[in-house]
Amino acid sequence: MSTNDYVRYVTQQLVKYMDTPKETRRQQKEDRKNQDLTTSYYSNRWFGVLPFALKLMMKKRKHH
Repeated sequence: MSTNDYVRYVTQQLVKYMDTPKETRRQQKEDRKNQDLTTSYYSNRWFGVLPFALKLMMKKRKHH
């Protein structure tokens, strides 16, 4: 990605953000916050990355 493409992308995101009404932005923020709380990755939160790594290894062995 060239610098020009990156600047264009950032500008588009900024304009999109500014065009969105304030209430809609607040609702989206609340939705993201609630979604983070309801994810099924409690094992990662409680025990770190180790259970996740073991789960990935098990899946990888199962597919091969």
